[in-house]
Amino acid sequence: MTDDQGYGDLACHGNPQIKTPVMDQLYTQSIRLTNYHVDPTCSPTRSALRTGRYSGRTGDWHTIVGRSIMASDEVTIAEVFAVAGEADVTSLVRLARLDRGS
Repeated sequence: MTDDQGYGDLACHGNPQIKTPVMDQLYTQSIRLTNYHVDPTCSPTRSALRTGRYSGRTGDWHTIVGRSIMASDEVTIAEVFAVAGEADVTSLVRLARLDRGS
């Protein structure tokens, strides 16, 4: 996921003026989430990505006053992988705990 980028800002999406060789390589080697929509602030976007749910349903909907925290009963993709016995989920589990204060 990148920040402040429009669909047409990458060469791999047909932009003839902007050269993006690293992003183009990632594009050829990655899966694409084509129906993912970001929020206007960072924390709700991360919660939506981690849970697969709209940010408004995760309890993490703003960063206006202090820090909004994702609801403690939300299940993240890192937790799903951990339950499934994935061997290397360290970074994913760390992401899952960011909004839980641990």
